[in-house]
Amino acid sequence: MTKSKLWLLAFVPFLALLMGARQVPLEDPAPIPVPAGVSQPAVAKSIKAALMEYKWAVTKDEPGRIEGTLHIRDHSVTLAIPYDAKEVRVQYVTSDNLLYEEKKGQKLIHRNYRNWLNNVVIGIQRNLMLAQPTG
Repeated sequence: MTKSKLWLLAFVPFLALLMGARQVPLEDPAPIPVPAGVSQPAVAKSIKAALMEYKWAVTKDEPGRIEGTLHIRDHSVTLAIPYDAKEVRVQYVTSDNLLYEEKKGQKLIHRNYRNWLNNVVIGIQRNLMLAQPTG
């Protein structure tokens, strides 16, 4: 065998490893506490503002539940965001072209999902803090 073929044989497993590194475990974040005194309409407004700030579209808006969808190039992801007077939860619903799969009972998704999700969570937290009533 030539050196170039040996090098190629050694390189293929490395490429396979890199492909797997594009996925991370899919975990919904911890619930976001709603500060005391913030009304439910203010919670909804805080969620929608965070979604829009990061270019998510509000695709459903019902009392106690908002859905947001992010479209980037040929990728999309949808989140459900149920809320009440005590907490806001952010939950994965579905995605397209984000390498979502379940392996051995573990859900996996493209690593960029975490950044997009964290942006929304941080935006909601910030907006809820700003929505606190002043005494």
